[in-house]
Amino acid sequence: MFKKFFFNVRERLYIFNYLGSLLIITGLFMLLPIVPIFIYSEEQSLYTFILPAAFSLVSGGALQLCFPLKNPSIRGAMVITALGWILVGIIGGIPYIIGLHKGFIDAFFESVSGFTTTGITVFEHLDSMPRCILFWRAFTQWLGGIGILSFFMAVSFRGGSIAAALFSAEGHKVTVARPAPGIFHTLVILWSIYGLFSVLSFFLFLIGGMTVFDAITHAFTCISTGGFSTHDASFAFWQHRHMGHPCFIEFSAVAIMLAGGANFLIHYKVLQGKVTTIFTDFEMKWYWTFTIAALVLIMLDHFMAFARLEPLDITDLFKIFRISLFQVASLVTSTGYLTVDINSPFFPVLSKQILLTLMIIGGCIGSTAGGIKAMRAGILFRLFALELKRLVMPRRAVLPLVISGKVVDTDEIHRVAAVVWGWLVIVMVGAFITAFFSDLGPWQSLSGMASAMGNMGPFYFSVHKMASLSPVIKLTYIFGMLAGRLEILPLAVLAAIVFRRF
Repeated sequence: MFKKFFFNVRERLYIFNYLGSLLIITGLFMLLPIVPIFIYSEEQSLYTFILPAAFSLVSGGALQLCFPLKNPSIRGAMVITALGWILVGIIGGIPYIIGLHKGFIDAFFESVSGFTTTGITVFEHLDSMPRCILFWRAFTQWLGGIGILSFFMAVSFRGGSIAAALFSAEGHKVTVARPAPGIFHTLVILWSIYGLFSVLSFFLFLIGGMTVFDAITHAFTCISTGGFSTHDASFAFWQHRHMGHPCFIEFSAVAIMLAGGANFLIHYKVLQGKVTTIFTDFEMKWYWTFTIAALVLIMLDHFMAFARLEPLDITDLFKIFRISLFQVASLVTSTGYLTVDINSPFFPVLSKQILLTLMIIGGCIGSTAGGIKAMRAGILFRLFALELKRLVMPRRAVLPLVISGKVVDTDEIHRVAAVVWGWLVIVMVGAFITAFFSDLGPWQSLSGMASAMGNMGPFYFSVHKMASLSPVIKLTYIFGMLAGRLEILPLAVLAAIVFRRF
């Protein structure tokens, strides 16, 4: 038994080689915040990034030298993916420990929230934080947008079956068609589109009146649908301070967020001239349906709740549209920016329920968004309608599930059902744990875990309360953020291996 155990361990030592590569890449990225350190005269924060970067580079190089390189199996790729995200989350949190004197759990939480593009924060007083820390928070979300591991593969030039296995393990990209043959060419196309939107959003925010620093950091967190801001007030900062052109900034953010929540394969097709795909693709139809329906219902709910109290003019109607559109776009894409707190009276009870529903559904497969995805919600709706149709049809009638002119095979239907069920179970268990270890109510407990699992950010209680929650709850949310980002499977494989060993 022990002989077999050690043989299995030896056969999987190549995993450490890949983790070493990931540490080297992460260490190099951690040197970038040195730029704002010197620009904004924050030399006292130099060791905040120099020390963890040096540790990451040295330990990564040692792992590569000490352990062999080998093509991973699919299960091995799943383990590399799960361990990789956990490892990067730990290393990425060290600057918060050194520079902000945060505890390990809080630093790990904030780092994982960044890399998974969740946007839940346990940090307060962002406006007074060092710029280098704020830059790193935003940059982690930009790296996590399409996946730190996919970038690691691209810059490592490890193509072929190695890259394909790791790419397949990258959660919600499993079912996404490749825009080009070869995994490396696919990654180049995806990152080129991602970079194009990043540059576009930077210039839009700059035109809107943001400072260069704010424009860069919000460009990082907007297309990645991450939601970290450099201000406690999030996107309401410019409105409250009467700075720049808040309306232009918000509508620009809406456009970029909706682009980030859409399948990047759709963007590639648009660049090829197939513009109508934005509206004719099966998943995009559902994406727009959820977005528009939520917007209309929230506006109607607000009118019903407040129109009787005071008359509304054109200016009020535009304000309601503007706030509702921003928040719907922010949550359906799992970005999490705010112009009005979702706990505020602006959103009546029905609106809060709709926003929570958007947290569960999320954006599109193959996007940077979280949630169970519009594709899966659409498939399950079609499947339900098909079952109703079978009740009135002859028993011998063959009614396959057809999506975009193609029959969906049974294995795919089972996989969709399994992922959605697993997603909902984790949310409910996390909500139970939250309620047990805190004084939060059932509504707040559910919203917290749904936000973590959906990689969303907003929840129905304060940031101050989130920061004060039990470490057990924070660790549960960390697991939820990773499970949501990786779509459960890699973490499930890792857990199965660990429990089977012990």
